[in-house]
Amino acid sequence: ETAVKVVAGISQGCEMAGCALIGGETAEMPDMYPPGEYDLAGFTVGAVEKSRLVDSSRLREGDVLVGLASSGPHSNGYSLVRRILERAGATVDNGGLDLDLGGVSLADALMEPTRIYVKSCLAAIRSGGVQGGGVKALAHITGGGLLENIPRVLPPETTCAIDGAAWPFPPVFAWLRRTAGIDAQEMARTFNCGIGMVLVVDPARVAAVRGVLEGAGETVFAIGTIEPKRGSEPGCRVTHTEKW
Repeated sequence: ETAVKVVAGISQGCEMAGCALIGGETAEMPDMYPPGEYDLAGFTVGAVEKSRLVDSSRLREGDVLVGLASSGPHSNGYSLVRRILERAGATVDNGGLDLDLGGVSLADALMEPTRIYVKSCLAAIRSGGVQGGGVKALAHITGGGLLENIPRVLPPETTCAIDGAAWPFPPVFAWLRRTAGIDAQEMARTFNCGIGMVLVVDPARVAAVRGVLEGAGETVFAIGTIEPKRGSEPGCRVTHTEKW
């Protein structure tokens, strides 16, 4: 029963991403895994023509960071989340805690499946052709949050400035921060904070790219810009987090 549910979820994710589930293997090792436990690993393989690579070589000062809303914490920070839940004494039905999570339980807010951005981002990339198109780079906000993922696609002489007030801070992150007393910068280093994917876009193409992304069902925010790096300043900084 568990295997059926797991494979069904993987198949749904593959359909959402436009890829194929082409194989799998199951090994039963009762001496390794106690009853009710299992281990799952997987990987994807993709191919692209060199002429269509998005490699961030065209990034320039003034390019705009376009953020796509996340569906929740996605797959990051759950060691910390589990510790917060333990210390707060929270249960799956909120455990009597006074929460305002938009009408969902704490469990549903934390376990909402990761949003898959493949089709919408491909549509945005293809909307103007890769060379001369509006999308110059993409950063999936995974482990390391906003502060560590975006700099990975930036040239070393640049940095990015993010306006933390440019999008609504989701209630589940507000609860985590408030409950554990987490500093705003540490939130931005650990969680996606409501932005699951960031595209670096030519300023002249922001409106067009935004239209394509919204047409594909994304919630889109202009969250910052690329700036020249001065001295030893970090590759990314987030300001205006007073309402987080």
